[in-house]
Amino acid sequence: MAVNYDPALINKVFEVTEPVEVKADKIQRYCTALGETNPIYTDEEAAKRGPYGGIVAPPSFAVTFRNGRHFFENVPRFGRRGFDAGKDVEFVSPIRPGDKVTLTSHVKEIFEKTGRTGTMVFVVIRSTLKNQKDEVLAHIDHRFMNRP
Repeated sequence: MAVNYDPALINKVFEVTEPVEVKADKIQRYCTALGETNPIYTDEEAAKRGPYGGIVAPPSFAVTFRNGRHFFENVPRFGRRGFDAGKDVEFVSPIRPGDKVTLTSHVKEIFEKTGRTGTMVFVVIRSTLKNQKDEVLAHIDHRFMNRP
């Protein structure tokens, strides 16, 4: 069974978020929750002497940004059941306190696989995070699996 979808979905931008300002205390709380102690993320004086000249967020902080209240409510669906099948993240530039981060998301690919439990349709959504200077901070590929 070949998955049937409109090819115009590929690369179509379907969600753009309003800018979210990154606060230093949110980075600090994130580090505390993860047990992160690297001073470039937690200590202003040490971070000033570091490679970025100030505090930056840990790279994994990029995945804390969401596309609204309901995570990807406009994602194409194939069937009634499915789940989040993982993420790939490409870190491009550090996220800094004061950045205003916007996500733009589009359908990167749709493909079908057959596993031991049957047919699965995967939808890969690429979110690009940019700051207020239109600099790319990260690309996140979200994989969603659906049962047709």
